[in-house]
Amino acid sequence: MNKLSQWFKDLKYRRKILVICLLSSLLPVTALGSYCYFQIQKLLINREKEVLEESLHQAILSLDYKINSYNDAMNQIVWNQNIKSGLTANYDNNFDMYTMYRDHLKPLIFNVKNSQTDINRITVYSNNNTLFPHGNFLRPLTDVGKSEWFPEVISNASAHLIVSSDKSSFEMVSKIFDYNGNNINIVYMDIHYQSFFNPLSNLFENSYGLIILDEKKQPVYIHQNFNKKGTSHTLSAGELLNKINNGSLKTEYVYKSANFQSNEWSAYLFRPLDIVSQSTSPIMTWVIIVIVLCIFTLYLSIFFLSKVVVRPLELLAANMKQIEKGDLTVTVTHSSRDEIGDVIGQFGDMVHNLQEMIDEVYKSKIAQQEYEMKALQAQINPHFFYNSLSLINSKAILVEQEDISEMAQLLSTFYRTTLNKGKNMITVKDELENTISYMKIQQMMHSNSFDLSINVDDQILGYTMINLLLQPLVENAINHGIDHKEDRERGIVTIIGKQTDNDLLFTISDNGPGMEPEILETILTTKTKGYGVQNVHHRIKLAYGEAYGLSYTSKRGKGTTVEVQIPKVL
Repeated sequence: MNKLSQWFKDLKYRRKILVICLLSSLLPVTALGSYCYFQIQKLLINREKEVLEESLHQAILSLDYKINSYNDAMNQIVWNQNIKSGLTANYDNNFDMYTMYRDHLKPLIFNVKNSQTDINRITVYSNNNTLFPHGNFLRPLTDVGKSEWFPEVISNASAHLIVSSDKSSFEMVSKIFDYNGNNINIVYMDIHYQSFFNPLSNLFENSYGLIILDEKKQPVYIHQNFNKKGTSHTLSAGELLNKINNGSLKTEYVYKSANFQSNEWSAYLFRPLDIVSQSTSPIMTWVIIVIVLCIFTLYLSIFFLSKVVVRPLELLAANMKQIEKGDLTVTVTHSSRDEIGDVIGQFGDMVHNLQEMIDEVYKSKIAQQEYEMKALQAQINPHFFYNSLSLINSKAILVEQEDISEMAQLLSTFYRTTLNKGKNMITVKDELENTISYMKIQQMMHSNSFDLSINVDDQILGYTMINLLLQPLVENAINHGIDHKEDRERGIVTIIGKQTDNDLLFTISDNGPGMEPEILETILTTKTKGYGVQNVHHRIKLAYGEAYGLSYTSKRGKGTTVEVQIPKVL
């Protein structure tokens, strides 16, 4: 959960809006789609129950009609007085018996059988010893005395409809009531099983099942007509009875049950729930399509909405990163008067105020640098200093001290260009002259122990630059480079000046011991005593901008090189 929360926090603002809106839109759309689906499924199940109920009612009416017709046919024989009298009489001769067969028994059985095409055979069983068997019309009672139904039929005068054990025929049996009780006579009808239930096989569509139970709750008919996709729903008689008894038929199937009017039979018409649900598949497909289209439409709407809302914030963030890098240009604008427009407007005002504050700080620093420079220059009385050096030079010439005379001349040149009449800008030519004078003084002070190499493009001598940029760098090369050489190689300080399309480049190199990496990394940021390289670097940036300044390279044992980059200014 924490990872999911952190993932959401780390998302871009536009994606957060997209995720939140999608989730808030997806939930009600999905809930509505699911509700529609389940309501439709419920309606289909209710409709299916109504169809099952109507179909089962029609089926039971059809079977009740047939059973009643069989009962009527049975009653024609059982309650026929001539048949009853003929079966209970005692015959002394065969003629009277034949007359009863010819005039009463055979015609009645023929008429009843011909009126019911489903009846295969009608036989009367009797224990009257004076009667002789007559084909299938009259048989002795002993032929059926061992039948399972015999005891119940003997004890009850009503008709019994019994299913044969091989489910090939119905046996309707009824006792002929005899008030005198002299004989036992039973009428037996063999009814064709398939013909009896044949209308049921065409009464229902595919994927239906029907089971009919007798008064003992034993199956007398099972019909299951499932399509190929539903063949796994075909159940045995035992499985169907178990499901009816334990109530699982209600949870796994849509079903209806009803009782027969003509007897104590009951019927169950059922259809598997998943097959009923298959009819909702097209509806569910369309529901899913509609949900997907809604989500896609919502996604596009939310995407463009987030773009409209977040785009100004993204531009604002990009502008902030630009300002963070030092470019204080405001590039983001917004014409609206909403909260985002107010933020962008306030941001522009803040940057404008910041720019003014920075300008004020820069100006104050430049003024401070100029003040320090003028204060340094003011410490020297130019006329007094120059007169003193001229006097020293004259005295040296009189006593033929050429070194002293040269030193005086170099000092005069150095301080003349250093003071520069109080001006901050100087030509490249004068800056070089100042630097060379300083280096020659250093050579005399070091007993000419190092050499000086000057290689400056003559075309850049007319450009102007800030006063006293090169001299502090040369001083640093001598004090920290040449003075610390440990090998016997002669020291050398090299000055190179050249130009590019828009800039002037100066490099001051020495072959001293070089610097340690940690010193090299902080040389332009660490404050040092006196007028050091950090001061030079800051003066350049204050005067020319952040794109200009110093850059150092150094290798241990090889020496150090500093490069000065300034723009071309005439």
